[in-house]
Amino acid sequence: MAKLNFAKVVEEICERDLRYTADAYHFVQEGLNHTLKGLKRGGQHAHRHVSGQELLHGLRDYALKEYGPMSKAVLNEWGIKTTDDFGQIVFNLVNASVLGKNETDSPNDFKNVFTFDDAFVKPFVPRNTTATTRKPVAAKTKKRTSTGTKKNKAGSL
Repeated sequence: MAKLNFAKVVEEICERDLRYTADAYHFVQEGLNHTLKGLKRGGQHAHRHVSGQELLHGLRDYALKEYGPMSKAVLNEWGIKTTDDFGQIVFNLVNASVLGKNETDSPNDFKNVFTFDDAFVKPFVPRNTTATTRKPVAAKTKKRTSTGTKKNKAGSL
């Protein structure tokens, strides 16, 4: 069996499905590799089947690592706005024989797993502090007298 050229396959997919950029597909491939490395570090076999939810959490972690607070904006720019979009990309790759699936895998595995605000915005929102805020102290203003000397509001020099 001939080895697939990932970039060529992605180019063909993008010609048929205009919803996502080529960068989105490359991100999913890199995110899958990141997920597999994480599973291996966690003591699990790295070449085992990865569930949709495991992949989504790996993609979230990878996006945060690579793009930090810009993660949501970058993903949105590529056409990825929900976890469902990740599922569509994965199944476009499955249909192109780039990725495999088992009989129970479905695009529904990716539906509404988390919101992008919870995953990519919330980690960077400053936490509310319970300390009371202090009122700013009014600065003393000084006025000039008719003789040119400075006099503060209380009337003393």
